[in-house]
Amino acid sequence: MSAKPEHFDLIKKPIITEKATMASENGAVVFQVAMDASKPMIKEAVEAVFGVKVKAVNTVVTKGKTKKFRGRPGERSDKKKAYVTLEEGNTIDVATGL
Repeated sequence: MSAKPEHFDLIKKPIITEKATMASENGAVVFQVAMDASKPMIKEAVEAVFGVKVKAVNTVVTKGKTKKFRGRPGERSDKKKAYVTLEEGNTIDVATGL
């Protein structure tokens, strides 16, 4: 399966945090994805772009919160994260990039 341009629109960026690093030790990779992305779409995109076999996809929506920017209230945008569990023997090195 070759990667299509819409696959790159779906996966925005890898998330590298302490929690994501702990998940990677269990064979999972965390990506920020488009808000309208479904689990089958995310699975297809990750398999096409990185050439790996995906076992499961879990998603979570983080609601944007109100913060102050230069003394004025502002709103952070909502984000959708996908925890992609890979089949045994498959790895994605998010540190190197695409």
